[in-house]
Amino acid sequence: MSSSPTESPRQLIEQVRAAASARQPLRITGGDTKAFYGQPTDGETLSTTGWAGIMSHEPSELVVTVRAGTPLVELEAALAEQGQCLPFEPPRFGAASTIGGAVAAGLAGPARASAGGVRDYVLGVQFIDGRGEWLTFGGQVMKNVAGYDVSRVLAGSMGTLGILTDISLKVLPVAPAEATLVFALAQHDALEQLHRWGGQPLPLNASCWVKDQTQPDAPELLFVRLRGAVAAVEAACERLSREAGGRRMDNAETGPDWAACRDQTLPFFNAPTPDLCLWRLSVPQTATVLSLPYAPLTEWHGAQRWLWAPASAAAEIRSAAAAVNGHATLFRAGADGAPGVPRFHRQTAVIDTITQRLRAEFDPAGIFNPGRT
Repeated sequence: MSSSPTESPRQLIEQVRAAASARQPLRITGGDTKAFYGQPTDGETLSTTGWAGIMSHEPSELVVTVRAGTPLVELEAALAEQGQCLPFEPPRFGAASTIGGAVAAGLAGPARASAGGVRDYVLGVQFIDGRGEWLTFGGQVMKNVAGYDVSRVLAGSMGTLGILTDISLKVLPVAPAEATLVFALAQHDALEQLHRWGGQPLPLNASCWVKDQTQPDAPELLFVRLRGAVAAVEAACERLSREAGGRRMDNAETGPDWAACRDQTLPFFNAPTPDLCLWRLSVPQTATVLSLPYAPLTEWHGAQRWLWAPASAAAEIRSAAAAVNGHATLFRAGADGAPGVPRFHRQTAVIDTITQRLRAEFDPAGIFNPGRT
C-alpha cells in the first residue's frame, strides 16, 4: 500500500496515530533513493516529499532551517548562492534525494574524515514520534543545547525513532582554495603516506585510492583533495608533490569526479556481476591493507573501504574488519537480495539495550520502519 505525499505535518500526525492504533507498520520515505540501504521494510508508505522548502537561512549565522522533504539539490543550490555548503557532503543517490533522508541515513561523502559527519552539523529537529506527537529538540544556534543529544541520535536512525519534519543545520563557507593531486601508489604505500600526512598541519580534505580497471594497465592511484586558505593549499601542493611524486589536476576535471565518488557513480560502483554485494568497511584510519581477496576503493584517509564480494563472504569480511577494530556493512545486496545476511554489524549488548529503550520510548507501538536495522 502507499499514500500520497503529505503537504502538512498534521496529515502525517493523523497517519501515525491511525497506524499506531491499528499496529500497522509504516515505511517512512523521503525521495526513496536509499531503499537499498538496510533490511527491506514492509508497511504502508508514508512520504515526506510534500513537506518541502527552506524555512530560514541566516548566512551570517551559518545556519539553515529546512523542511525534511526538500530535495538536496535545491538546498545545496541555495547555499551555493551565498558561498556556503553542507561540509559533510551528503551523497545523492538520485535527483529525488531529500535532506530528511540524508539526515535519517546518516551518510556522508568524501570530506567526512576531515569535516565531520552528519550529526556534527545537526543543531535541532522537529519530528513526529510513534504517539503522533510533534516534538522539538535542539535549536537554531550552537549555544542552544536543550535536547541537542536527541537531535544527534536521530541522525542515522533510519526512520526507526520518528519522522523528521524540520531540521536546523550548521553550514560553512566554501573554502577559498581547492586542489586535487594524484599519485601512482600501491595501496600499502598510499595508506602509509596518508597516515604520515594526517599527523601534520596540512589542509587535507578528502582522499580516494583505487585500482583503475577502466585503463589498460589498471594503475593504482591515490587522489588527495586539499581545501583551505590559498597559501596553505599552494604550499601543501608543492610539498606533497615533492614527497610522493604527485601531479596536480584541473579542478574542472576533478570536481565531477569527486561528486561521482560521493554519489557512487564512479565505474568502481558498477557491480562486476549481478550476484555481488557492495560492502562498506569502517576501520581505523591507521589500519593497514586487509587480508581480503577483493580490490577495494578506499576513502576517508583509510577509514572507509568499499569492496564487491558475494553475500557468502560475510563472515570472512566481518572477521577481517573486526581484526583491526572495525566493522562491515552490507551496503547494497546483490540480485538475490542476500537473504539471511544481516545488513549491519551486531551491536554490543550495552548499545543494543540503549537502542531498544530509545525505540520503546519514541515508537512504543513499533510501527516505524520495523526491521530496517
